[in-house]
Amino acid sequence: MRHLKAGRKFGRTSAHRKALFRNLVTALITRERIRTTLAKAKELRSKAEKTITLGKKGTLHARRLAFRTVQEKEALQKLFGPIAERFASRNGGYTRIIKIGNRKGDAAPMAFIELVEAEVVKAPEKPAKGKAKAKKETPAKGGAKKPVKKAEPKAKAETAKKAETKKSPAPKKEAADKKDKKE
Repeated sequence: MRHLKAGRKFGRTSAHRKALFRNLVTALITRERIRTTLAKAKELRSKAEKTITLGKKGTLHARRLAFRTVQEKEALQKLFGPIAERFASRNGGYTRIIKIGNRKGDAAPMAFIELVEAEVVKAPEKPAKGKAKAKKETPAKGGAKKPVKKAEPKAKAETAKKAETKKSPAPKKEAADKKDKKE
């Protein structure tokens, strides 16, 4: 019986389990959202939140304790910089788990685990088909900029040139025919 023995074992040795969660915490800090199994996400949540709390403290001792878990310098700098600033006024609850269904191969329940208050990055908007308009940019210090046009593929450019050459002689003949009829 495992009474009062907290934590999941995941069928791994303690060293393997420790390495697994070091990698997961580091990935969560660098990417701010990762996809993993639901059981790993639930176990990761407590380890990640304790590490973020160390980042909020900001002391040298806290940095050394966090370096035990997060062993990449870039991730550690992000933890003690932007992430600590983002969660400065928040008392816990830094992560969110979103269930996403079962994995196809073994039907393991999968989930996203992400940091709350994540910086939202909007995808660039696509113009409507057939109505590609040039975007206007705000003028810089030097003056107004010209609108930026998207380059057309070669095939479209060549067909447009052929169409122009075919159309240009026809209007001249029609204009000459109209003059003859008037006289």
